[in-house]
Amino acid sequence: MDIKELKFVSEKREKDFNKLNIYTAEELIRLFPRDYLDLTHVTLLREAYHNDVILTLCEVLNVEVNRYSKRPYVKALCQQQGQMFTAIWFNQPYVVQKLTVGEYLFYGRVQNKYGMGCQMVNPSFEKAEKSTRLQGIIPVYPLAGSLTQGVVRAAVRQALGKVRCVSYIPAQLQQKYGLTPLDEAYFKLHSPAAQSDISRASNRIALEEYFLLISAFKVIKGGRDDARLNAYSVTRADLAEFVSRFPFEFTEGQKGAVEEIFKNIHSPHKMNRLLQGDVGSGKTAVALSGIFMAVKSGYQAAMLAPTEVLARQNAALLERYFPEYAVRTLTGSTSAPEKREIKKGLANGEIDIVCGTHAVIQDDVAFKRLAFVVCDEQHRFGVAQRSTLSEKGDGCDVLVMSATPIPRTLSLIFYGDLDVTTIKDKPRSRQEISTSIIPERKYPDMYKYVAEQAKQGFQTYFVCPKIEGDDEGTVMSVTELFEELKAKMPTVRIALLHGKMRDKQKNEVMSAFKAKEYDCLVSTTVIEVGVDVPDATTMIIYNAERFGLSQLHQLRGRVGRGDKKSYCFLLMGTDSEEARARLNVIKNSTDGFAIAEADLKIRGGGDFMGTRQSGRILSEIKNLKFPVETIFTAKALSDEAFSGKFDIKLLSRIAAEKYESLKDVILN
Repeated sequence: MDIKELKFVSEKREKDFNKLNIYTAEELIRLFPRDYLDLTHVTLLREAYHNDVILTLCEVLNVEVNRYSKRPYVKALCQQQGQMFTAIWFNQPYVVQKLTVGEYLFYGRVQNKYGMGCQMVNPSFEKAEKSTRLQGIIPVYPLAGSLTQGVVRAAVRQALGKVRCVSYIPAQLQQKYGLTPLDEAYFKLHSPAAQSDISRASNRIALEEYFLLISAFKVIKGGRDDARLNAYSVTRADLAEFVSRFPFEFTEGQKGAVEEIFKNIHSPHKMNRLLQGDVGSGKTAVALSGIFMAVKSGYQAAMLAPTEVLARQNAALLERYFPEYAVRTLTGSTSAPEKREIKKGLANGEIDIVCGTHAVIQDDVAFKRLAFVVCDEQHRFGVAQRSTLSEKGDGCDVLVMSATPIPRTLSLIFYGDLDVTTIKDKPRSRQEISTSIIPERKYPDMYKYVAEQAKQGFQTYFVCPKIEGDDEGTVMSVTELFEELKAKMPTVRIALLHGKMRDKQKNEVMSAFKAKEYDCLVSTTVIEVGVDVPDATTMIIYNAERFGLSQLHQLRGRVGRGDKKSYCFLLMGTDSEEARARLNVIKNSTDGFAIAEADLKIRGGGDFMGTRQSGRILSEIKNLKFPVETIFTAKALSDEAFSGKFDIKLLSRIAAEKYESLKDVILN
């Protein structure tokens, strides 16, 4: 059913829904709430932590407006059981017309820091005796264009009455496991009567989605592996000679990974392998060993990196360890004459190894005998991009690398089209990175430390979750911090880096930082990609509670790349005990796999698998909150469905369609 057939969905609103990739009523009911307003109970201000969002009852004593400040605001003086506080609305001058003296329900964020008393920022409000809107549990949806929450809620309610939700889990299994009907789960997710409705509905919908995804991998893989076309002649003696070129001894994990690749390339089936390992575990050395196996056997190899800086870093390693082979770098900034020369060399076989960015997968890049492909930082590439590169050769062996540790059971589920190799140990030369949670009173000492480190030639990363600030002032932004640090540390050279900058700008800034033209880099998470800056010894992360634990671990891994003692400082934007408990996990552990397990347990399957560093698998259900055990239940159901006891013709067709529709986002 087309969305424009719903009542009150005008042509303008239809276009706004289209911006959310919603074109049908079926897609609309899959616009899952990003949050809920729980208006079922009132909380006292003295019981709230800083940054908590609460519903509270108070008396408004006075309302005033300031239209002349840089950021116009309306301020109300309020009291609650003898406690005075203020409520403030930025850029909402109409509030002064609606708010009068009297008793109100306020719903919003509590600010309580700097010793300046309590404040609520931009709260919704309603007269206490006339309250009809601030009641119950209300879904909050993603918006686009001129859509409002009221419009979306009304449209979703209509769609729920017109769409039939069909489960593809065999009926016998639904009955055996007592599964809630799928249409009932959708209704309760959008119209919950209690918090328990949300968790049960999220769990049921997630179970259906993961069941289909895992089944899709079963269908697409079909238990068959592609036959090997390329015959490798490299021997273990050849490989031992190459490994001896490295100035360090391989760890047991690295040796095991190289052996798996060696066995794979001499097997009857081509390789399609995920190499995952913690930050600093030596994955690149393993990948270079795989490339050696190919070029020693007379084939070509290609290494794909997500950024130009990382591509050039990898190319430098290739040139160092492959002096007897022709190695070239191909990126977007490569000059036109040089590009023509490289493409000619790849096509006629004069170039043995190419390292580059997306420029390598362009249509006009051809190889004479490509046999081995490496994708570095796999979460930056989709299945389609991986396939495009591997299809430039006949039966290419593919190795994709990830520095995001994922628990092994989940790896087997979510990388169903790949074999998985895991390196769990680290090179012995790496020092542990000391991690601390820094209270606000210690910030001046921290800035002083950074300035002293800069004088000694050591560099610092500052990371923020956002590019620009917000009206509530609860989240530090890179633009605000950049200006603040320049004022606090005038002698320190500071650079700015964020995702809205053009690729050329980002590459120039990162290259300049690596070349020590700057002492500090203020950035968003774009610096996660594994660029080595040996003199970067300090990582400072603002609003650390807003990041997943695995993401914090990745960010922490940007320092400690050299032999100098390194530090990671976590700064909190909340006093929440729950947030502090989460950050204590990262503070007390440097084991990426243990952290990933804890992250999974704390955040649940929806949050964990919806984050960018975990891949955009099923990104459309990232707003659902459910325990990770749901994923394992889905796998068990899929295994049972494919056991041969059930008719799965329809399931197989739907699963195959789902895999095709997800190809551009799986591992992206």
